Amino acid sequence: MAESHRSGRRTDIVHERTRPGGTGGQRSPGELTSEEPAGGLLQDVPTRRGPARLRVDPPLGEPRSLLVLGHGAGGNVDAPDLEAVTAAVVPFGVTVVRVTQPYRVAGRRAPAPANHLDEAWVDAVRFLLPSSLPLVVGGRSSGARVACRTAAELGAVGVVALAFPTHPPGKPERSRVDELPLDLPTLVLNGDRDPFGVPPIVGRMTLHVLAGADHSLKKVAGTAAAHMLAWLRASSWAR
Repeated sequence: MAESHRSGRRTDIVHERTRPGGTGGQRSPGELTSEEPAGGLLQDVPTRRGPARLRVDPPLGEPRSLLVLGHGAGGNVDAPDLEAVTAAVVPFGVTVVRVTQPYRVAGRRAPAPANHLDEAWVDAVRFLLPSSLPLVVGGRSSGARVACRTAAELGAVGVVALAFPTHPPGKPERSRVDELPLDLPTLVLNGDRDPFGVPPIVGRMTLHVLAGADHSLKKVAGTAAAHMLAWLRASSWAR
């Protein structure tokens, strides 16, 4: 356990030292069943910044929570860590929705401005609401930043951040730590070789620093997914 310097609240931190060896109809996740095609249902939804694309992976049986994840800048929702997390948590009662931002749906790689990303994300997530399920938001890299900035607005109960980009490479003075929530349970999974840095502990954060991992988390995707499942289970958001 460690103390947060910003909030004074007690916070968990774990440092890992072991080397890591289409488009469907307009339906809500609550209406999806285990009979949907493998790989998740794809559907486009309108946002203020153009159509976003949802990939929905529902669990077998009754869901415990709704986990919405965003991709990195210029990336896709099939990034290794996002794929690993989805595969790990869906069997344990978590409905996972991965959101592709409008600029990527349109075929562009250069990310939109931050406020455009936030607006599109909020609109896409609100398409999934209201839901009786606890809402956990998150993503990797840029997607993690968007989720952190908008979590309170969306009424999320928790936040997950894979490869949170604490600062641009080589520019630690340009910190983004103030985007991390202080009042929500937040899981951060970063590699110790990430050129974007590792954030300090703030608020109600649980931080796992994964040995040997860079910004992609590709080599430790399975380990990151296991931490995600354990964190969700600790709050009864997964079986």
